[in-house]
Amino acid sequence: MELNEKLLRQIEMDLGLNYAGPFVKGQEISVKNCWHFSTDGNAVDEIFYNEDDFIAGMNRIYIVSKGYDVIILAFSLMDTHLHFILYGAREECNRFMHDYVRRTSRYIAVTYGDSHKLKDVPIHYQTIDTERYLKTAICYTIKNAPVAGIPFMGWDYPWSSGPLYFRRSSVWGTPVWLGQMKALDPGKVSQRRTLRTKQYQYEPVRMMGDIVFPGEYVAFEVVERLFRTCRSYNYFLCTSREDDVDGRGGMLSRLSIPMQEMRQHKKELCKELFGVSSVRLLDTPRRIRLARALRTRYNSSVKQIVRLCGLIYDEVKGLI
Repeated sequence: MELNEKLLRQIEMDLGLNYAGPFVKGQEISVKNCWHFSTDGNAVDEIFYNEDDFIAGMNRIYIVSKGYDVIILAFSLMDTHLHFILYGAREECNRFMHDYVRRTSRYIAVTYGDSHKLKDVPIHYQTIDTERYLKTAICYTIKNAPVAGIPFMGWDYPWSSGPLYFRRSSVWGTPVWLGQMKALDPGKVSQRRTLRTKQYQYEPVRMMGDIVFPGEYVAFEVVERLFRTCRSYNYFLCTSREDDVDGRGGMLSRLSIPMQEMRQHKKELCKELFGVSSVRLLDTPRRIRLARALRTRYNSSVKQIVRLCGLIYDEVKGLI
């Protein structure tokens, strides 16, 4: 992602990238205008149902980002929630996040007929005020998939910015997609159809098949400068813990069984108990009964079970 000189200088100041003083162990370098935005994973059972939904969700980030003065440092699209590490004015970042959720809800309504599914989904944010916490939040976002039991390393999870950082072309370790990019011509009908938008894009867009190359909208070069070295980046990937974010007001869950596996168990048990395979067909009392059965049979976390059953954690945590 190319940044103009004025914006780059401002980012360097706000993120402490131009700090030239000596290293002092334990010293905190302040950062400004950085935020960790996320949606509440307990609010809905699923946001992205299949690979097509994730592809559309990735391209939607590019489309929405064109309308806001926001710099994306990292992101992860999970099937039940979203994470974005953003740089910019808080109000502008908040508008970006709400617009992305609103457009995603509209996509779900058009594709699946489930109107207003994300209308009231809670959107949370944390202020990121130090360089160390910024690195921690970025790595937590990248690690979100493997922590949830999804069988990908954080740097290879395809629906995130994880594959962007500290990659080099024309070497043995180059990801396959670096050699498969092509430019999508601006203003073409095919471009708008691929990106699912009526907006014209007036510059070529680098594509990987049907997906906009995330480097078009993620400032991964800035993140690399923040970590400075691969060694530092790997250190934070290995040492960042859920508690580091949860202690700052994060919305995290402890998962004892991988979410994908539990989702299959939910469908099977739902059919066994009620003769249907979708929790959407159940009223609240039957959803609570299903949640209790899942808890008894699989001893998974209450937060995970509540999320799977489409219930509100604070309302039912004492009933399961």
